[in-house]
Amino acid sequence: MALPSPIPEPLVELIAERFRLLSEPMRVRALDYLRDQGESSVGELADALGSSQQNLSKHLGALHAAGIVGRRRDGNRVIYAIADETVLEICDVVCGSLGRRAGEVSEMLEAVGS
Repeated sequence: MALPSPIPEPLVELIAERFRLLSEPMRVRALDYLRDQGESSVGELADALGSSQQNLSKHLGALHAAGIVGRRRDGNRVIYAIADETVLEICDVVCGSLGRRAGEVSEMLEAVGS
């Protein structure tokens, strides 16, 4: 879908909110873990990421409220999984951009060092 130009203010706010959600490193780490491992409980995620369950629950709650992750109950555990796969596409685009930028910086440093 192509964005209208100019982007309407309500849409600008929604886009900015999505980026704010992804600006927290623990949230990105949790999404990466869920991408690789699939469904996981808060406890499993906390152990794997070296975080407290309370801290991770707060981040997962924010991601859930935005529809990025889904959750379901399994007895007394809450299991999380990625609900909106487009968030992974965003991460892929950013990683590609960072890789290109790192290559450009490396080439500049090599040119200066020659």
